Amino acid sequence: MFAKNVGGIDKILRIAVGALMIAAFFLTDGPYHWLYLLGIIPLATGLMGRCPLYSLIGVNSCPMKK
Repeated sequence: MFAKNVGGIDKILRIAVGALMIAAFFLTDGPYHWLYLLGIIPLATGLMGRCPLYSLIGVNSCPMKK
């Protein structure tokens, strides 16, 4: 139903950045530390292998299978 459009290095970077942002949420304090929870978005898109924004703009970093 939903085609994967995130692959390779893109996927690894999304998972790493998302995990670091969520870790930073628990390790920092301040008025805007809740913004680190936005790390859920790259983490989820990296784990699922699908990015809705990529679908909208027609980008695909997943290698084509032959």
